[in-house]
Amino acid sequence: MKKVLLAAALLLAAMGTATAETKQDNTQRNNTKKENTMKTIHLTKADFLKKVADYEKNPQEWKYLGDKPALIDFYATWCGPCKALSPVLEELAAEYGDQIYIYKVDTGEEQELAAVFGIRSVPSLLFIPREGQPQMALGAMPKGALKEHIDRILLSK
Repeated sequence: MKKVLLAAALLLAAMGTATAETKQDNTQRNNTKKENTMKTIHLTKADFLKKVADYEKNPQEWKYLGDKPALIDFYATWCGPCKALSPVLEELAAEYGDQIYIYKVDTGEEQELAAVFGIRSVPSLLFIPREGQPQMALGAMPKGALKEHIDRILLSK
């Protein structure tokens, strides 16, 4: 009888350890997923006016409405360099998390926004710090150069 009780106790202890390890593994997996949930955000004109700048109410003065710095990718669906840049921007959105916003504006769909910012070639990238004037960069950039611009212009590192 003692052997049966001892075996049962050992079995219960082993099951408790396995359950604890499974819970820990699940927690680690869930934490990893949370780290990479930030994605680029598509903007329409209405979104732009609410989240970035209301150029209709203040046409003469730049006033950023966001609560953290932003990078806006003005792109076109037919553009090869834009397509190559898109996954890089998704990676950066995940890496920088809640430090910055990475927005995307489809210039074919949002022609007025493209015209307001004088977009004549795509991709065009608008770096918007919390304070001060935005800066435009033309053309696709490698990830390292984008990170340098984000750190220097947006995060002042």
